Amino acid sequence: MILKLLLTISLTLSSLFALTGQEIAQKAHDVNDGDNQTSSMKMILIDKNKKKRVRELKRFAKDKGEDELKIMFFISPADVKNTGFLTYDYDDSNKDDDQWLYLPELQKVKRIASNDKSSSFMGSDFTYSDMTSKNVEDYTYKVMKEALVNGYKTWQMLVTPKSKKTIDETGYTKSILFIRQDNFIVVQGLHYIKAGKKLKYMKITGLELIDDIWTTTKIQMTTKKGKKTLHKTVIEFSDIKYNQDLDESYFSTRTLEKGL
Repeated sequence: MILKLLLTISLTLSSLFALTGQEIAQKAHDVNDGDNQTSSMKMILIDKNKKKRVRELKRFAKDKGEDELKIMFFISPADVKNTGFLTYDYDDSNKDDDQWLYLPELQKVKRIASNDKSSSFMGSDFTYSDMTSKNVEDYTYKVMKEALVNGYKTWQMLVTPKSKKTIDETGYTKSILFIRQDNFIVVQGLHYIKAGKKLKYMKITGLELIDDIWTTTKIQMTTKKGKKTLHKTVIEFSDIKYNQDLDESYFSTRTLEKGL
């Protein structure tokens, strides 16, 4: 019995180490992220002088086949209240993700153009492109080494865009990602920014099992130039619920204009 158990463990470990970078990336992409999700969000913007601005949001997400529909609304403070953001995150790498931003002061829905997706999302360190999942086919992957992150074994991966189009849309020339070996969650990343010799450091600082789904509860993105921190954004998720009653028709520009 013991020999059989040891053999099973050995074979499992061997299969993990035998995975290619592409296979690891695909498994990370395919991790169950739940469906019909609602949550509250707190976005904390921290400038170079450590001065904070806090924004409250409400977020909704629904799967449509292999695609994902997402909509969020800013609740506070007053200067961003009722701003809405809608995303159609397509799984097909040949199809550009669709994004719209509703600006209440203009009472207008603005479509986010491809060449604007590398710009800052609402003054944060996350870009519009960061608000969607990446298509595995758009990148090459190289396993650099194993590394421990918060006590968990990870694969340290070099991720390189295959085309200038992807670089232009994301704003990143390459990334180094750390993917946990036990659950295939990307828990840390370093992004090389196309312009300005700056780096972005992504780190998931809150990760929980909710309804048997690995769920990010806190994530941060820090922009640095050399050793100097230029800006930092922390996003906290709370009141996370899956399998909610969300109709596909809710994810529309009309809903953006109507608001919560």
